[in-house]
Amino acid sequence: MKLLKREAAYEKLIFYRNICEIRRHIYIISERFRKTHIRLVSQMRDAARSAKQNIREGYKKGTIGEFRHSINISLGSLEELSGDVEDCLEDGLITKEEFGKITELIRSADYMAGRYVIALGKMERDGTWKNPRGKVVR
Repeated sequence: MKLLKREAAYEKLIFYRNICEIRRHIYIISERFRKTHIRLVSQMRDAARSAKQNIREGYKKGTIGEFRHSINISLGSLEELSGDVEDCLEDGLITKEEFGKITELIRSADYMAGRYVIALGKMERDGTWKNPRGKVVR
């Protein structure tokens, strides 16, 4: 019998879903040049993974401050990845279409995450944020 895992609140956020998609795209695209650009591929995959995992970790810590901080760290990882993706385009490692798709996902995630950080501040002031255990933290 399979146990159903309850979806964590962050998994419903569009920017988190975009970051998950970015990670998948980076893995697939970088597979083509993983043997010739080992360090670059490692850094790109690490940045994409970090962007995703920081959100998960920060949410699970249970405070709004930790969650907000983890989103900001995630955005830093996306910025690092963005620079690597630009380099890949310049070096002919990815196509313009691949660059456009990843760049659009990064921009969207960056914008929405930034707006969410602002909303978290409002939730904190209003005392309406629920921690991972479903408790309203005032």
